[in-house]
Amino acid sequence: MNTLHRPLNQAQTFAALPPIWAQPLMPLIRQQLAARREKTIILDDDPTGTQTAADTTVLTDWSLELVRAELDDPSPAVYILTNTRAMSPEQAKRVNHEIVVNVREAARNVDRPFSLISRGDSTLRGHFPLETDTLADALATLIDAVLLVPAFMAGGRFTLNGVHYVQEGEWLMPAGSTPFAADPAFGYRASALPDWVEEKTGGAVRSGDVWIITLEQIRQHGVEGVRQLLMRAANRRMIACDAVTERDLEVLALAALQAESAGKRLIYRTAASFAAIRAGITPPQPISAAALKGSSGRGGLIVVGSYVPKTTLQLKHLLTTSTLSQYEVEVSALLNVQRRTGVIDGAIEAARRAIKGGQTIVLFTSRQLYIEKDGMNSLRDSASISEGLVEIVANIGTVPSFIIAKGGITSSDLATNALHVKRARVIGQIIPGVPVWRLGEESAFPGLLYVVFPGNVGGDDALSVALTRLVSQE
Repeated sequence: MNTLHRPLNQAQTFAALPPIWAQPLMPLIRQQLAARREKTIILDDDPTGTQTAADTTVLTDWSLELVRAELDDPSPAVYILTNTRAMSPEQAKRVNHEIVVNVREAARNVDRPFSLISRGDSTLRGHFPLETDTLADALATLIDAVLLVPAFMAGGRFTLNGVHYVQEGEWLMPAGSTPFAADPAFGYRASALPDWVEEKTGGAVRSGDVWIITLEQIRQHGVEGVRQLLMRAANRRMIACDAVTERDLEVLALAALQAESAGKRLIYRTAASFAAIRAGITPPQPISAAALKGSSGRGGLIVVGSYVPKTTLQLKHLLTTSTLSQYEVEVSALLNVQRRTGVIDGAIEAARRAIKGGQTIVLFTSRQLYIEKDGMNSLRDSASISEGLVEIVANIGTVPSFIIAKGGITSSDLATNALHVKRARVIGQIIPGVPVWRLGEESAFPGLLYVVFPGNVGGDDALSVALTRLVSQE
């Protein structure tokens, strides 16, 4: 367990791989889904799961009425934003169980079959195996296998020979050696997925019991070869899946659908790429200029809460290359009872003044971390910081021409708690891996363009590029 893995040169490694499966498989995936009348329900532990979606609904409320309406809608998929990555294990378990209970009841009411995907982080952070275990238990049926598919191409996350890698420049770095693995709440040491499963299950599942669907199997034996392997799975077998291209994921998805049609019961813990392909969602084209047109005459709002190093580099680039109004929200003040109100009031006034004046403002948390190193205390402090950002945005009053929310927890909490979003439409990606929502009529700002910007996606200039695309359309 926890064998050390060395970085790989991406170009050389990919050049040595077998050729990809030649046949495009998305038409066959959609045919399978249509024949089954299936609704794919993607439980998204933060809003960044819509990174590979377009023309798809997102719910932030899983009441029986809303779930029933979505299951009755003929569209093939819906995302349900759980935001469980910001929750304690007990809260995450309760939310997942509640959703499955409502989905099962709604499915009976409208006579619609469904499948469940637990969409998690492409860098392996989150409540695993708690969430897949909860889904399996709540379904009240025997689950044959849990497929682990963390590859996310737009973000530079690839899995080879069961080892998960994160792209850094020309190199593929083993995930366990990256800053993501040092996450205070969801950290880990292993880069090989079988070892990671053993680590995360506390040894309840041994690494040697985790199957690997290798890239060679996917590319040389195709759908039938993978299907045959899945047909042998039983008793919640953990299966780690290689993938470095969307076509690899198409092979996996079609094989899984065929296995399910033959009676196998599968659930999934995946990153955004596989979730969309398994749901039959067409890979989105770059969003059009017309779709990005916002409301002229007002400034935009950028809220940066993520602390990952990539976000900090993107924020630095934005602040040094753009003439924006800016306000630093001191984390130490947000975590201090005596100083909290002052920093929140100051941010509200600065944002209101800038937006009314037609200037875009960036509100960003100070880059120094003041949170506890213990996992649960870390979640508590992160929640307090996020609640401060929610209070700021909820009280600005003036409608901005757009909002960019940087970070998974930040974007989720602002959408649900500051903007009161219950239903939104994913209209596409402003840059690869960065979805744009149009907010529903029930929200505080109906029709607003809301950019869900993951903390760990894009180059150093990505935030600046997204802003430029939005501003140039006004």
